[in-house]
Amino acid sequence: MADEERKLQIDDDWKTEAAAEKERLAETVEGEESHAKLPEGGFAALVQLLAMQAMVGLGGMKGPGGQDIPPNLDLAKHHVDMLDVLDKKTQGNLDPEEKRLLDTMLHQLRMAYVEAVRGPMTPPPTT
Repeated sequence: MADEERKLQIDDDWKTEAAAEKERLAETVEGEESHAKLPEGGFAALVQLLAMQAMVGLGGMKGPGGQDIPPNLDLAKHHVDMLDVLDKKTQGNLDPEEKRLLDTMLHQLRMAYVEAVRGPMTPPPTT
């Protein structure tokens, strides 16, 4: 009978230890999954982040509930200016694809900003 009691104690200890290990592994996996969802950092991600903020300022985005976000042209100009600083500070240090991305974003956002400041263009009257 002493052997049976000893065996049960070992089994109970093993089960407790196995359950604790399972919890530790689950926490580790959950922690890795939350990090895996983040996009990889890089120059393109930085440009896109600033461009997205400029678009929000231009009123070109909707809120989480689908409601319109009112334009904030000062915010839009700030983020376009930040992209311009990035362009100047990285002069000569970008590969062709990065340069093309930054130039394209700057051009599109500047045109959108000018259009937002001027207001919608009205077509010429037809006779």
